[in-house]
Amino acid sequence: MKRFNNIFAAILLAALLAGVSLPVGAAGITLRAKLDSATLLMGNTTALHLELVQDEGVNGAFSVDRTDTLNSFVEIAARITPDTVSLGNNRRQINRDIIIQSFDSGVYVLPPILYFTGRDTIESNPLTLKVIPVKVDSLKDIHDFKPVHEIPFRLFDLIPSWITDYWWIYLLMMILVAAGAYAYLRWFRKGENPFKHKEVILPPYDEAMKRLQELKAQNLWQNGQEKEYYTSLTDILRNYIDRRFGINAVEMTSTQIIDTLRKNEETRAVNEQLKEILSIADFVKFANMRPLADDNETSFQRAVRFVEDTKPVEVIEPDEDDNQEEEVKP
Repeated sequence: MKRFNNIFAAILLAALLAGVSLPVGAAGITLRAKLDSATLLMGNTTALHLELVQDEGVNGAFSVDRTDTLNSFVEIAARITPDTVSLGNNRRQINRDIIIQSFDSGVYVLPPILYFTGRDTIESNPLTLKVIPVKVDSLKDIHDFKPVHEIPFRLFDLIPSWITDYWWIYLLMMILVAAGAYAYLRWFRKGENPFKHKEVILPPYDEAMKRLQELKAQNLWQNGQEKEYYTSLTDILRNYIDRRFGINAVEMTSTQIIDTLRKNEETRAVNEQLKEILSIADFVKFANMRPLADDNETSFQRAVRFVEDTKPVEVIEPDEDDNQEEEVKP
């Protein structure tokens, strides 16, 4: 009989050392406890897992929520938010992790964790934790302090530390100031702005042809907008005449434009084309006349022909070498 008791005691001690959890229950509540590891290096942490199974609607509190230690040698380092799982049949399971730590080596029997429900107190199984000391062999080789030598004087030591520590900031500021001064002398002092987009001004002929093609692509008269169509068409021609011949056609009436261009040798031949365009445009704009589709297309073609016929012609001057060769020939 005595031998049987010894065997049972040995089995119980082995189970405690291995962190085997034994459930303890009351009133339909079971509480199990187990360790991540039954051995712990001094100063390190390990997790103590609590598994509580009870009926839905039952509330309670753990004893570890009211203390910072499990015993005199094992401390509670942290508490993990519990996780609740529904088991069905009006039962639920609460999983709770407690992070423990010890700074003293030895073998410690951890007391049972208590769970209070108001009328009942549930105990978990006790656990055993072995804390292993840290090896300090690497600290055996202790050397004396190195003798202090006198530091030689350097001129750099006279510079204050607030300059030597932030020298890169001052260098960056100097570069920015130099760049700003260069930009001021290079552009802004001359009234130029390098960041402003320079508008490209097309020659009168190129601008007029470009605007005519854009007007054609809008299909104004095809959509019943004859007045807008002829207003844009005459504006293009007036602006072209203004830039091409220096005549303020923008401020003139149609009659004044025709009379002025009749006196210009370059526009005398094509003046009738412009006259037809302006006449139809005046009827449309002021008399609300709706011309035929052929009239609209013809007006556009006359405008293109007027611009083409008055396009500046480049005069190529003969080279002096060619003139000399012609003079030498008999």
